[in-house]
Amino acid sequence: MTEPKAPRPVIVIIGTGGMGLAAARRMASGRTLLLADYSAPKLEQAVETLRAEGHLVESQVVDVSDRHSVAELAGVAQAAGPLAAVVHTAGVSPVMETARRIYEVDLLGTALVIDAFCAVAGPGTSLVCVASMAGHFTSLPEEFERHLATAPSGSLLDHAGLDLDGTDPGLAYTVAKRGNQLRVQAAAFAWGARGARVNSISPGVISTEMGRAELDGPSGEFMRSMIQHSPAGRLGTPDDIAGVVEFLVSPASSFICGEDILVDGGVVVGQRWPAPAAD
Repeated sequence: MTEPKAPRPVIVIIGTGGMGLAAARRMASGRTLLLADYSAPKLEQAVETLRAEGHLVESQVVDVSDRHSVAELAGVAQAAGPLAAVVHTAGVSPVMETARRIYEVDLLGTALVIDAFCAVAGPGTSLVCVASMAGHFTSLPEEFERHLATAPSGSLLDHAGLDLDGTDPGLAYTVAKRGNQLRVQAAAFAWGARGARVNSISPGVISTEMGRAELDGPSGEFMRSMIQHSPAGRLGTPDDIAGVVEFLVSPASSFICGEDILVDGGVVVGQRWPAPAAD
């Protein structure tokens, strides 16, 4: 009698933009992909693309700013098989949305993903949250940072430092991404107790639809200047980020937990330590 096949490990990709699709392709072989996105048409297109390439793909529409929607996604992932990894790339940027929506999606959404998937994580599960190099350009009061890191998700947006309707979207994005980094740090013990890990990646300017929109927006000239004065001197690619994601979900990174990896081509370095002037 033939023994039943063991279920495939499950990889959850939240957000099917450039970075999400690149990460999915890196890790899909031999695994079940569960793709999730807010946009049903975008999600369907991603599923069709990856299935056409031979991958086993399931899908779920999700609103990461909605607790019940994220919990439902975590439940679907748990039922699909052993949870190997979750890659959370979903987010909005200053040219796309208001400060309120940035806080709801980028800040609260990440907190909800961390909480919901911790509840279904098992030994070896790895969660990678995409933050941003923007979080490395801010210094917030200690009490505010503690709130961003540890406040229950239900009250995360209830703080005087988060002016949901009066903040410039660029500032809201910076605060939200710093909050992502802090939230990951604070969640490390809860994930570790389950034999699992949580980390974040802070990309620089990446050539995705969102990244190109920002380059065409009000901050585009400044962003191009930062790239020009970085050691790499170029835009990042989705595959640059996918390579680091692949490392963080692999056993090779098993001693990394609660950390943020800056993947920006040296933009932050270039701003802090400008290149010496030519003789």
